Amino acid sequence: MTGKSGFIGGPTDPFETPDAPAITGVSAGILTADVTFTAPADTGGAAISSYVITAKQGDGTSVAQTASAAGTTTLTLTAGGTTTFGAQAFNLYGAGQFSGLGNSTSVFSGQELYAWGINSTGTLGDSTTVNKSSPVQIGALTNWSKFFTGAQHSGAITTSNELYMWGQNTQGVLGLGDTINTSSPVQVGALTNWSEVSSGSYHSVAVKTDGTLWSWGYGGSGVLGDNTTVNKSSPVQIGSLTNWSKVSGGGRNTVAITISGELYAWGYNTNGQIGDSTTVNKSSPVQIGSLTNWSQASVGNNHTLAVKTDGTLWAWGRAFLGRIGDNTTVYRSSPVQIGALTNWSLVSAGSTHSIAITTDGELYAWGQNNNGQLGDSTTVTKSSPVQVGSLTNWSQISARTNHTAAIKTDGTIWTWGYNVGRLGDGTTIRRSSPVQIGSETDWTSVASGPNSNHLLAAIGTTS
Repeated sequence: MTGKSGFIGGPTDPFETPDAPAITGVSAGILTADVTFTAPADTGGAAISSYVITAKQGDGTSVAQTASAAGTTTLTLTAGGTTTFGAQAFNLYGAGQFSGLGNSTSVFSGQELYAWGINSTGTLGDSTTVNKSSPVQIGALTNWSKFFTGAQHSGAITTSNELYMWGQNTQGVLGLGDTINTSSPVQVGALTNWSEVSSGSYHSVAVKTDGTLWSWGYGGSGVLGDNTTVNKSSPVQIGSLTNWSKVSGGGRNTVAITISGELYAWGYNTNGQIGDSTTVNKSSPVQIGSLTNWSQASVGNNHTLAVKTDGTLWAWGRAFLGRIGDNTTVYRSSPVQIGALTNWSLVSAGSTHSIAITTDGELYAWGQNNNGQLGDSTTVTKSSPVQVGSLTNWSQISARTNHTAAIKTDGTIWTWGYNVGRLGDGTTIRRSSPVQIGSETDWTSVASGPNSNHLLAAIGTTS
């Protein structure tokens, strides 16, 4: 038989379907599972260009993560019973077979939620409007799954996929159908199908378990993506696609990644922060380039950071104060690669600075540093990544207005930068290097929003 390219059929035919990669082990954490896998025995004559690792979770939903090479990839899990895993290979011409599901593991049962910082509009959710300079628990629930913050509001998803929000409700950013502030968590509707949510300064964007995209709050500059500039006080669906995976809301623009690794952006674009090679605002999602290898993105005030599946780091938008990281202050209206490293894992864009972690657990920072928010023991601005200390045990990060928070692999939480109580160390003293908050060793995740003066963090509970 002759293949489509003129090759003889068999293992040398580049159009042959690749065999499935094998899963060799799963190491479960409270929030994630590291899945180790091997290459297929038969690549079909063409180089394997990517792999997709999937998880069928205990709550019935599925998650997927694209990896560029065989090895270990990390999946973010939700709570609920047993999770099973599978793998699929893609060659240059198409998809291969899925491996058999297996290697099941139990995952976390939920999290306790804590908050601290400025609380004048009920931002912390502790039923008061009193500022807190150290962590206070929000309610008594222990089934929080994911959480997020905006300028003066916050929100969280439970392990049963319910969405709650609280704080300042300017422009209807809480999604409750009104503009009334609330100082404790209030459920958004009655649905139990929320999967991913992120807030910008005054808008929110979310993905449901069915892969649909939703937004609400401030609509100026087209930031909601519904092809209008009108505020919405309740969630509205964006387009009709059902393959959305990850979202990030910034000051006045938004980015989202599909399950297949495509990157889309919309909203305010005066500084090129959308990344579509223009400076024209967009009121509905536009794809950034044609690549399908984006794995994570984070939006700050006027710049965007992103990581590809090959581990490279990219940035675009306003470069003032070096926040892009390409050793210039030149604005970029399309993605530019930052350095030559290929082991970047997580990125977080603050208002005027940036933070990133490598797969080796190293922490890097760049951009404005007037309040010590880079954490390198100086207040000198940096226009390219500088390593923060020499440790290799950083696992979670959140960079926002003039402060930064991070969690180490040992479960301790650390903060630095401008304070006024937002660092959580019981003082209002600025810190130019990381300081540990309390003595707990079971912190799992941390979040702080664009232009925010507060933080949320969680302590995990295992099933």
